[in-house]
Amino acid sequence: MPKMKTNRSAAKRFKLTGTGKLKRSKAYKSHILTKKSAKRKRNLRRPAMTDDSNVKNMLKILPYLK
Repeated sequence: MPKMKTNRSAAKRFKLTGTGKLKRSKAYKSHILTKKSAKRKRNLRRPAMTDDSNVKNMLKILPYLK
């Protein structure tokens, strides 16, 4: 059986935490930042966990993450 290919774009965006959850960075932080408040931009810096409904599909395209 051939090796499975990792989706490289997903591999760069998701990391696995120590407890096995998928960590991701938040969107809306790259441009048009002048109209966003400092509080909103500060909260966008923090990582977020991937929703449970998406984890199954994410692990399918990241076969060697675990």
